Amino acid sequence: MLNRRFDREILALALPALGTLAADPLVTLVDTAFVGRLGREALAALGVNAAVFSTSFFLFIFLAYGTTPMVGRAIGRGDPDAAGRLVTQAFFLAAAVGLAVFSVLELFALPLLTLMGANESVLGPATTYLRIRALAAPAVLFITAGNGVFRGFQDTRTPFFIALSVSLLNLILDPLLIFGFGWGLAGAAWATVASQWLGAAGFVVLLLVVQRERYRVPLVVPGFRELAPLLRVGWELAVRTLSLLLVTTFATAVAARVGVVEVAAHQVAFGLWLFMALTVDALAVAAQALVARYVGEGKPVRARAVSDRLLLLGFVVGLALLVGFYLFEGVLPGLFSDDPEVIWTLRRVYPLVVLLQPLTAVVFVFDGIFMGMEAFAFLARAMAISAAVAGAVLALVLPLGWGLVGVWWGMVTLIVMRFLTLGWWYWGRGKRFAVVNGDRAAH
Repeated sequence: MLNRRFDREILALALPALGTLAADPLVTLVDTAFVGRLGREALAALGVNAAVFSTSFFLFIFLAYGTTPMVGRAIGRGDPDAAGRLVTQAFFLAAAVGLAVFSVLELFALPLLTLMGANESVLGPATTYLRIRALAAPAVLFITAGNGVFRGFQDTRTPFFIALSVSLLNLILDPLLIFGFGWGLAGAAWATVASQWLGAAGFVVLLLVVQRERYRVPLVVPGFRELAPLLRVGWELAVRTLSLLLVTTFATAVAARVGVVEVAAHQVAFGLWLFMALTVDALAVAAQALVARYVGEGKPVRARAVSDRLLLLGFVVGLALLVGFYLFEGVLPGLFSDDPEVIWTLRRVYPLVVLLQPLTAVVFVFDGIFMGMEAFAFLARAMAISAAVAGAVLALVLPLGWGLVGVWWGMVTLIVMRFLTLGWWYWGRGKRFAVVNGDRAAH
């Protein structure tokens, strides 16, 4: 684990990826900071919507997590034409799925928000926000696919510059539309829609026009047989992602039923946790790209060595985040709400949010390693087990009166179970680091 020979490759991928990954939760945090000035009902409406959109979009995260290792492995085995075809397939699926998600969100806005526990004071503004934000559904999935493709090509700089543009536009539009035009929560939704379509346009123009010949991207409609491998990966990753989202969505729903103040505080706490965790996911991106490439080149020993190094780096970064957020405990809560009750409630769970960071960091790196090996079926089973245990803890929160602290003990349970299941394979069954495809291994 002390081997430093991979650090240059890791940093070349991870540092730009860090900016890209931090951009999305940063947009959420910026929205939370501005919307928090509108009152607790607006903040609670944003929190409920965040859970709905996480479920809607992250379910299709395979467009990034599946595409990256598949493109990386194609490059590793010297088949750029296969990598180019994957670009077309990913964008085709992004368009089809994006239109489907948009339709579902528009048609079932009220039932979805009611299911999430939105009460009468929250339901009106939450519905307005959802129906506007749904217009960006195809854009979000184009961005997801574009990120995955560029990572597979070992390029994390281009997604970073696109993400930076998206964040800057959102930062400009949020105060202008929310306060300047007086649109309130709806202004936050329109700012996000405009920003995300800018990012989607950037990826589409670059990959299908400007750099199409470089990456050998064919402008054809892919058939079902061509889409089948990506769809299979998509199904396995969907099970994994759905398990994760169900438990995090359940956590938000439980917090909403505890009270408006609690769900508002939970929105801020979850945003902080997600921001900290996703900064570590930059190392997971490097793991996906490098492990996939080395496996494609037929170098499993090197793939294991770079994985060991990434796990150590992940743990160190997690410790650094723990220290940093501990030191700023007195400042951060006040940045996202000026409601004394929300801040007081947030402080009760803040220690759990911070202490989770080192373990969360290792878990995120594990995800990248297993995705790089295309061990999607194993990831799905491991996540399902972890989510079931965490869900059982969350189910006890309301009947036992544990409040928001109980919700966050459910989150702790999720991370601990994920560490145990993934670590069991990696340090036990996977000691010789098999080249994995699904559940099939060749040592």
